[in-house]
Amino acid sequence: MLKIWQKFLLLGFGISMALTGSLYAADEPEGLEGIWDPARYIGLDEIRPGMEAYCLTEYGAAGIERFGLKVVDVVRNMEPGRDAIMVEGTDERFVHTGPVAGCSGSPVYIDGRLAGALAFTWPYAEDPLYGATPIAEMLRVGRGGRASGSGIDAAQAAFAFDFTGPIDLAEIDRQLRSGVVKTSRSFGSANYLPCPMITSGLPAEVREQLRAEVEPSGFMVVAGGGGGNAEGGQKLRLAPGSSLAVPIVSGDIIIGTYGTVTEVVGDKVYGFGHSLLGYGQVDLPMATAKVHTVVSNTVSSFKLASVVETIGALTFDEAAGIYGTIGAKAKTIRLTIQVDRFNDTEKRLYNCRLTHNRLLAPSYLRATLAGAALYLGNFPPDHTLEYKVAIGIKDAESITFENISTGFGLNEIIIESISTIALLMNNPYERVDIESIDFDIRIMPKSIVSHIWSADLSDSQVKAGQSVEIGVIIESVLAGRKKYRHKLTIPEDLVPGKYELTVCGKRDYERFLLKVVPYRFIAQNLPQLIDALNDSLQIDRDRLYFLLALPPGGVTVEKAELPDLPATKTLILRDTKRTLRILPHSHWLEQSLETGTVVIDKKVLHITVEK
Repeated sequence: MLKIWQKFLLLGFGISMALTGSLYAADEPEGLEGIWDPARYIGLDEIRPGMEAYCLTEYGAAGIERFGLKVVDVVRNMEPGRDAIMVEGTDERFVHTGPVAGCSGSPVYIDGRLAGALAFTWPYAEDPLYGATPIAEMLRVGRGGRASGSGIDAAQAAFAFDFTGPIDLAEIDRQLRSGVVKTSRSFGSANYLPCPMITSGLPAEVREQLRAEVEPSGFMVVAGGGGGNAEGGQKLRLAPGSSLAVPIVSGDIIIGTYGTVTEVVGDKVYGFGHSLLGYGQVDLPMATAKVHTVVSNTVSSFKLASVVETIGALTFDEAAGIYGTIGAKAKTIRLTIQVDRFNDTEKRLYNCRLTHNRLLAPSYLRATLAGAALYLGNFPPDHTLEYKVAIGIKDAESITFENISTGFGLNEIIIESISTIALLMNNPYERVDIESIDFDIRIMPKSIVSHIWSADLSDSQVKAGQSVEIGVIIESVLAGRKKYRHKLTIPEDLVPGKYELTVCGKRDYERFLLKVVPYRFIAQNLPQLIDALNDSLQIDRDRLYFLLALPPGGVTVEKAELPDLPATKTLILRDTKRTLRILPHSHWLEQSLETGTVVIDKKVLHITVEK
C-alpha cells in the first residue's frame, strides 16, 4: 500500500509531467507540427543569458570539433519576423581567429539540444560575438514558413532581357556584368559570415576577376582543391558540424562555395544559417568538403578547404538557410573546353559540369572559359583565336558556330557564347534544357587585323547586265598590303540610277543587316530565338563583304518576306490601321570573299547604272 504522502507525490509528478508536455506542445513552433522534437531542439523561450553552450565545426585535420560558447541573450525581431540568439565564443581558437568565413551553419547546442546555427557577426568586433539563427527558422526552409519571406522568389530569379528588338549580344554581356542579382549580406547592423568560394584550376588573374563579381554577394574567393576522399580512403559524410560545399563548376576546374551543416534528419540536410544567394527554390549540387586549416586574417579569417564528392542536391535557398537532400541529383550541363595554345606542348582538354541555374551558369561559364584559356598566362599583344562552339539543347535545334578573333583577348568568344547561354536560359517563351557546351579554341601569337587601304571600280558607269571589277587593297601592320579583285554583275532588270556599293568587314556587314532586315534578329518564340542566334553568330570575321543596295520592293509582314508583291497590294498591306508589323522589303546584292584577315572598316563606292 502506498502511503498518503507517496500518493500526493506521484500525483504531483503526474501533474508536472502533464504540464511539461503541454508546455512543449504549446511551444511547438508554428509550421513545424510533427517535426519539432523538444528532446532534440531547444526553443527560444527556454534560453536564458549566461547559459553554457557549444558549437560543432571543422577547423582542420582533426575534423569536427567542439568549441565552447556562452549565451549572451535572445534578441526578438532583430529583423521583421527574424529572431537571433547572441553567443560569445569562449574557446581560445575562436578568440584568436575571430569570425571565420566557412563557419556559417555551425550548429549551436544549449543544454544538449540544438538551438540554431552561427550565422552573423559584427565587423571589427573585438570580442568573439556571434549571432545564431534559431533552429525553428531553419527547419521552416522549404516549407513556406515566415523565414522564407525575405528571399528572392524563384520565379523572379532571372535576367530580364528585352526581346522586343533585335538581339544585341554585346548589350546582353554588359547587362550580365552589371545585372547579377545581389543579395543583402546584413542582418540588422551585423553582417552574415562570408561564404568562401573555392577555386581550383583558375589562374590568379581569373580569380581576381571572379572576386570583383562575387564579393558584393558576400563571397570570399580563395584558392582551394577538389576531388578524392578523406585520408585513409574513407568517404566523408554530411553531419552536424561538417563542411558542406555547393560546387557550381566541377571537374577539371572547380568553382564552388562552402559553409557548415547544421542538422541532418534522415536524408534531409540543413545548413549555413543564412541564404546562399536567396534564390528560393533551386537545383544545385551538394557536396562534401575537407577543411585543411583555418587561415587567421586581420580582415576576415577563413577555412581553407577542398570539394570532395557530390552526394546530393540543394533544393531551397532562403533567408534562414539552405536545404538539400542526400542522394538527389541536380541538373548540370556537360562542359568541355579544348585549348590548343601556341606556348603549350599539347592540347589541353577540360571536362567539367556546370550548374544549370539560369542566373549562375552564364557568369561562372565566363570564369571557367577564362581559366582554361589563360592557364599558361595572358595572351601576347598580338594574338588570334580560332574557335568552334556547340551548344546542345534537349528537344530543340542545337546552336553551333565558329569564327576568328584577333586582338580582343577572350572578349568576342565570351560575348557570343555567354550571352547566347543567358538568352536561352532566360527567354520568356519556354524553359530551355541545355545539355552540353563544347569549345574548341586555338590560340596563335599573331595579329590579323587589317583595314581597307583603297577600293576602286574598273568603271563607275555601267549598264544593267554588265559586270564591274572591284579592286581592294587590304593593309595590315604585320603582313603589309595585299590586293584583291572581285567581279560583280549588275542585275539585268535594275533600273537606271545611282547606287551605293559598300565594301566592308564583319562589323559593318552586321550593322547593315540590322538596318535593312532587323526582323531576322527578333524572336517571338523559342524556335525564332534559335534561328536569330544562328543568323547572328554565323557571320564570319575573316571575310570581305560587297553590298550593292537596290531599290526596295514588296513588303515584309512580321518575318514573312514578300519581295515580289505588286505595288497595288503593297499599298493595301501598308495601311496604318493594320496591327501586324509591315516594313518595306529591302533588296541588295551581296557577295563576299575570304581574306584570312579581320577587316575593321569600310569603303563606300558609287555606281551609276545607265540606260
